[in-house]
Amino acid sequence: MVQNLDNAHFNMLEQQVRPSNVLDPRVLEALKNVERNQFVDDHLAGLAYADTALPIGFGQVTLPPVLQGQLLQALNVQTNENVLEIGTGTGYSTALLAQLANHVTTVDIVPDLVEIAQQNLEKMGINNVTCCVGDASKGWALADRVDVIIATAAFEIIPDNYLQSLAVGGRMLAIIGKDNDMSVQIIRRVTERKWQTKAVFETSVPAMLNAELTPKFEF
Repeated sequence: MVQNLDNAHFNMLEQQVRPSNVLDPRVLEALKNVERNQFVDDHLAGLAYADTALPIGFGQVTLPPVLQGQLLQALNVQTNENVLEIGTGTGYSTALLAQLANHVTTVDIVPDLVEIAQQNLEKMGINNVTCCVGDASKGWALADRVDVIIATAAFEIIPDNYLQSLAVGGRMLAIIGKDNDMSVQIIRRVTERKWQTKAVFETSVPAMLNAELTPKFEF
C-alpha cells in the first residue's frame, strides 16, 4: 500500500502537475514533500493523488492537486513572507504554504476541521502555522498587515477588509465569480490607496460560506 501511494504521488507530479505547466521548482518541491493521503480519510487514501477534489467532511472538499499547484505558482510565495489563508480544511493547502512561506495564519469556520488540520500539521512537524477558528467571509482581524492572502473558496466580490490587510507590495489570490463562471485573480497593493488586479485563469471551486451577496430588495 505504501509503495503504491509513493508511486501514485510520483505520478501525480510527473503526469498531472508538470504537464499542466506547473514548473516552479519550489512549488514542485512542496508538492513532493507534502503527502496528500495524510490529509484525507483512510478510505480515500487510494484516491489521494488523483486530480480530483476529495470530500473532507462538513460539506467541504480539498482542492485537486493540479489546481493547488497552479494557485501556488501564480501566488509565488517567498520564504520571507507572511501569509493569511482563508479556508484551512484538513490542512493540505496550509502545509504546502508552510513549505514556501515564513509564517502562515489560517482560518476556518468549522472547528472540527481546524482541530484535524492542527493534528495533521503537528504530525508533519510543521511549526510555522497559526490555526484559527472563525467566520472569515467578510475579513479577519490581524495584528499586522500580511504579504500574501489566499482564499481557497470563491467570493462573488472581495471584501475590502482583505485588501486593507495587505502590506504595500503584497498580493491576494482570490477566486471570483459564481457557479461555473469563476476566475483566479491576483490583486496587488501597489500603494496605500491603489490596487492592481490581474486575471490569471478560469476555474470552478465551492463558494465561500456566508460570503453570498445579499439580494437587493425590489419594490
